[in-house]
Amino acid sequence: MELEEMARGLRFPEGPVALPDGSVLIVEIAAGCISRIGPDGARRVLATPGGGPNGLAMGPGGRLFICNNGGFAWHEEPGLLRPVRQAEDYETGRIEVLELATGRLSRLYDRCGAHALRGPNDIVFDPRHGGFWFSDLGKVRPRDRDHGGIYWAAEDGSRIIEAAYPFPGGANGIGLSPDSRTLYVAETETGRLWAFAVEGPGQLAKEPWPSPHGGRLLCQFPGFRRLDSLAVAASGNIAVATLVSGEITTVSPAGEILHVARLPDPMPTNICFGGPDLMTAYVTLSTSGRLVRMRWHEPGLKLAW
Repeated sequence: MELEEMARGLRFPEGPVALPDGSVLIVEIAAGCISRIGPDGARRVLATPGGGPNGLAMGPGGRLFICNNGGFAWHEEPGLLRPVRQAEDYETGRIEVLELATGRLSRLYDRCGAHALRGPNDIVFDPRHGGFWFSDLGKVRPRDRDHGGIYWAAEDGSRIIEAAYPFPGGANGIGLSPDSRTLYVAETETGRLWAFAVEGPGQLAKEPWPSPHGGRLLCQFPGFRRLDSLAVAASGNIAVATLVSGEITTVSPAGEILHVARLPDPMPTNICFGGPDLMTAYVTLSTSGRLVRMRWHEPGLKLAW
């Protein structure tokens, strides 16, 4: 696949959202900001929420919903930037909302019941049941780490539910099948892709023990591979950003690996689909600070908003 570089010099980009005019919204986690990359590569900062803005999704009313992980400490050397642990000034994880028309930024959630959110990571709106699902990766410290989890929340800030917990390897990429009946979750450190049957807002059917959280194991990735974000195709196939190996791996709804696209960065962290036919793939190459686009082999799924 032929890559076209849209932008470089970005500070660990993730969370791409393709817009109808060919521009792409991204987060720059290490810069604590939300940026817009134009079709010509021009960069404009829309907001600087601080912490670690991580995942993005367009929601109702022209609002951008943000998973903020609270921030990382970073290792940097020429041509390579990567997160290593929880930031020294970490406060909490949170879900934030940016009103694109006004630039107003607000905090929607920072806890679920008695438990503070730790590191919200990726987000998808549910067109069938309403609200949105999001993953929490947890946070890593020098001698210990948090478990991750999956949450459902109402977009007006009125209700949040812990739907699946714990994800010992950190819950990362999240997406819904075309009929919204199956929720897919990528677990980072184990290299596992999980599936849950969606029964209602915040309600997931659970597999029995020994599943740690009730998910059904869809695919165990081979070798040393860590998983990041994912995007679902119109066919129902799941495109998973695959770290260490530097790949986007397409997995069928039956769990079969169908296609592997190799990319020039060990951490292609996120993929989204855009263009008139939804066959343009936008991928964040995070350690080298680039946003690239390429023609994909099948159309992506049209998202809720």
